[in-house]
Amino acid sequence: MLASSPRTLVGGLRQRAGAAVVDTGLHALFHAARLHPRADPARHGVERLRDLEYGAPTARAHRLDVWRPVREGPFPVVLYVHGGGFRILSKDTHWMMALAYARAGYVVFNIDYRLAPAHKFPAAIEDVTLAYRWVVANAARFGGDPARIAVAGESAGASLVTSLVVTTCYERPEPWARATFELGVVPRVALPSCGLYQVSDVDRFSRGKRALPLWLRDRLDEVEHAYLGGLAASPEELALANPLQVFEAGKRPARPLPAFHLLGATRDPLLEDTRRLAVALRALDTQVVERICAGEVHGFDALVWRPAARQCWAERYALLDELMR
Repeated sequence: MLASSPRTLVGGLRQRAGAAVVDTGLHALFHAARLHPRADPARHGVERLRDLEYGAPTARAHRLDVWRPVREGPFPVVLYVHGGGFRILSKDTHWMMALAYARAGYVVFNIDYRLAPAHKFPAAIEDVTLAYRWVVANAARFGGDPARIAVAGESAGASLVTSLVVTTCYERPEPWARATFELGVVPRVALPSCGLYQVSDVDRFSRGKRALPLWLRDRLDEVEHAYLGGLAASPEELALANPLQVFEAGKRPARPLPAFHLLGATRDPLLEDTRRLAVALRALDTQVVERICAGEVHGFDALVWRPAARQCWAERYALLDELMR
């Protein structure tokens, strides 16, 4: 069974209240930013195509937006996967990230996916692999070059794109993972930021060290329970919820892994996962750029007015220019 914090009635009420505050605040922040004049894609030579279907027409979550430069391509491609603890937010809240890559000269496919707790693991990663296969098949229609694909995401999205990389480089038993591997297309670059790379056993962040604040423990516990839902499964069955453990196992992939740009922050409670992932990837002879920003918080790269965020974006662009052009 999965390790988890005990859920008392009072604790459950406290967690739901805390989640409501965080959810409302994040939605308000992202949507308020869209009111800024510079949020208009046209000001950056970019156009946005909304709500294209990448899966079943009846699945509302199987939608993506295409952000592309308004000039002649072909352009390299970024598949972007939003965060939100596997349970909140959307492509619409993460428009800023898509715009940032598009204005730098990339065709960006910014996706939605099914959210927990209504859709538990493996729904989200199954959707991400489905979207990836769709992007490979359709990128050229939108001016993208399917031979030059990067995958990016933050927080839960970072976990999902890392699991996506696993499915492109390791042969897996899940039918949807096998279909992704058989596609034969590995991203050139993976850019996960501030990720939770092992969703099970979130209590590890408090064991043997200074205890996390109660509200942070609540959020982490909420993520594990929403996504995994107390699922009794073997480590192998949970591998694509815990991509960190896949790499730490040391098994060589069937195909070379892409280069990784790992972003973390010293005030992010998830930082240890980023550090562990960097060690595991280097042990597999993977090119890794590990950027840990002092004094910054979880998801700080979205705070583009901050100098540290701007520096990290500049480093991302430089790596992409090196490997994708």
